[in-house]
Amino acid sequence: MIIRIIIACVLIWTVGQPAAARADEQVYQAPDAFLAAAFGGSVPAAQALWIEPALRAELVDRYGWQPGLRVRFWRQEQRTAWILDEVGKDKPITAGFLIVNGAIEQAEVLVFRESRGWEIRHSFFTSQFSRAALTPRGDLDRRIDGITGATLSVRAMERMARVALKLHEQSQRTTLAQHP
Repeated sequence: MIIRIIIACVLIWTVGQPAAARADEQVYQAPDAFLAAAFGGSVPAAQALWIEPALRAELVDRYGWQPGLRVRFWRQEQRTAWILDEVGKDKPITAGFLIVNGAIEQAEVLVFRESRGWEIRHSFFTSQFSRAALTPRGDLDRRIDGITGATLSVRAMERMARVALKLHEQSQRTTLAQHP
């Protein structure tokens, strides 16, 4: 009888917990906090970059990234911020990228949901993306050192970095086309 009471209490406690507390989700920095830091506390209004067919094909074929119809971003002059999701092994990783004049100024893992590879959140890894830009072929202009046991998470971050740079480039073209 006591065992049934204990089991019932554990089940009630577990069901009563918020979903985020039950999941294997680690929030290292809230997206709003990332944006506030990126723009010195004065976050510009979100904008949408519509993914045209040619850009969609490039993102899928060259970068291995499946976009939606549009991607939200934040812009202040030549500075853009992107919050992207990419699956590592089984679950999405959410990362923030701050791009200035076509190069990554800051890369941060915001939310990590995988069971392995969480080491990519540390600055010894993310600092490798600092000042990274795209080559004409769409690769990063530097080699990113991997982490043993975190290969899929590392690849996801590299993909998101390349995509953020490409989207930044496209957002700058779109702005120039809209405001000659």
